[in-house]
Amino acid sequence: MSDQATSPVAATTAKMTPKSAAFDFRKYRPFAFAPSLPDRTWPSKTIEKSPIWASVDLRDGNQALIDPMTIEQKMRFFNTLVDVGFKEIEIGFPSAAQVEFDFARKLIEENHVPDDVTLQVLVQAREHLIARTFESLKGVKRAVVHVYNSTSRVQREKVYAKDKAEIKEIAITGAKLLQQYAAKYPETDWVFQYSPESFSQTETDYAVEVCDAVCEVWQPQQGQEVILNLPATVEASMPNVFADQVEYFCRNLAHREHVIISLHTHNDRGCAVAAAELGVLAGADRIEGTLLGNGERTGNMDIMVMAMNLFSQGIDPELDFSNMSEIVQVVSECNNLPLHPRHPYVGELVFTAFSGSHQDAIKKSLDYNEKHQDETDNVWDVAYLPIDPAHIGRSYQDVVRINSQSGKGGVAYILQRNYGFNLPRWMQIDFSGVVQKQAETAARELQNDEILQTFETTYLQQGKFELLDYSVNNKGGDVYFNGQVQMHGDIIDIDGTGNGPLSSFIDGLAQHTGKSLHVINYAEHAINPHHNSGNGIDDDTNNDNKTNANAAAYIQLNIDGEVYSGIGTCSSTVSAMLKGALSAFAQAVGKTAA
Repeated sequence: MSDQATSPVAATTAKMTPKSAAFDFRKYRPFAFAPSLPDRTWPSKTIEKSPIWASVDLRDGNQALIDPMTIEQKMRFFNTLVDVGFKEIEIGFPSAAQVEFDFARKLIEENHVPDDVTLQVLVQAREHLIARTFESLKGVKRAVVHVYNSTSRVQREKVYAKDKAEIKEIAITGAKLLQQYAAKYPETDWVFQYSPESFSQTETDYAVEVCDAVCEVWQPQQGQEVILNLPATVEASMPNVFADQVEYFCRNLAHREHVIISLHTHNDRGCAVAAAELGVLAGADRIEGTLLGNGERTGNMDIMVMAMNLFSQGIDPELDFSNMSEIVQVVSECNNLPLHPRHPYVGELVFTAFSGSHQDAIKKSLDYNEKHQDETDNVWDVAYLPIDPAHIGRSYQDVVRINSQSGKGGVAYILQRNYGFNLPRWMQIDFSGVVQKQAETAARELQNDEILQTFETTYLQQGKFELLDYSVNNKGGDVYFNGQVQMHGDIIDIDGTGNGPLSSFIDGLAQHTGKSLHVINYAEHAINPHHNSGNGIDDDTNNDNKTNANAAAYIQLNIDGEVYSGIGTCSSTVSAMLKGALSAFAQAVGKTAA
């Protein structure tokens, strides 16, 4: 065998050989536009405040739809964006279609734009399109006119067949045209925005050169408001490389202190949010994106996700997503696009744990916080839950759901949160086995009412065994039990002696049946009144030992060497305890009969 065949290099080369010509990685090259930035500073920075947000749902998101939104849908979406708290909203491309133009006029003429909201529109650097754009905005109080042209190498060489100087001249011409047309509408407060489209695939020093040339026209240092927007029109590199591009741009731009640096990241590599976050560390002031990430190809940066990421770190996002379900409904219906159940923060399953270990950790964390409220300072710290679902309108019923992968903690969580049963650990183990078998048989998720029904059937509805009446008396230090129990339709007198009601009842059952019975574990708790309805709890009118809340008692018995668990509920703690023992006994009899 040759050295080459056994060497690590040869083995790696063999692994890298493409499996088929249709999936040949050798067609691609490493990213070529990363600037040299050995002294980068962004890795040591932290985000401490929210960036300026600009929604592009009504333009970038809209043009990515199979069926673009109608004016009515756009109006509904616009109102939602205002309610969420956006102060800058890109409403469309007025020169591209009549419906876009008409929507702009509707907002302005019918006074739908709040005084603190700025409209933004997009236009190519072409005069007839710029003229139409300014016409669409006539009468608006304040607006951002966003002009762009592509600067990337591939666009220069293969689309426009122009050199760098010619491409820069397009940007300069567009900047001058914005000045000229803005002067025709002096009643409006104009903000100029320029994007070197495909900034992410443009040589960064050239992007700086083009933007400096645009600033020389607009003169931001003289008071003209200017936004320079850096788009990852196609996400082509890792987020850290994009951050280097942004920091290099900010360092080298001549009039950096006089302009707002904006980012517009796309999600081709699935890293749009990460790229935007690192870009803010690198010096950006403003973020453009869409709710839920709708946009061309794999989508735009999801503003909701980035804002909630800040929220989860204790930073005010300055956007209000407390009514998340309604927001998601508006976005989904207007875009006619479904929401993935695992979409961060808003998907149906994002706060859901099926895994037994996850469920157990969530339950224990929540229980700990409830018991130590004074120590936690109301700071959220729960295993597997980065935020409190209640903050965005989700209920705790969303958190734990039960299937065959679930464990004792999840089942116990459902019963505690929804129905008031706080199962001790040994009872959790007993009942989780019952539920797991049911889930495996059903081969699907179990609903909460099914879990309750199984719980009641297993422990609370032992129809052939019933505690009918009893009395407990203390004589000379001993406790005497006398009562009647129905077993398989027969009414049986039970008499026993012990050191308490439970032990005397167990003694009576043992005497009557001839079985060996011993208590292994016992626990009890009150059930809050709001949990009483429909959970199998009953009242005991034959005993005066009542509590203000219904009681649940959990009993584990050793019966002839086998362990059985039972539960009893009643308004009387003593009756609940006795019924729990009878529940365990009934299971032993049932197993023997089977």
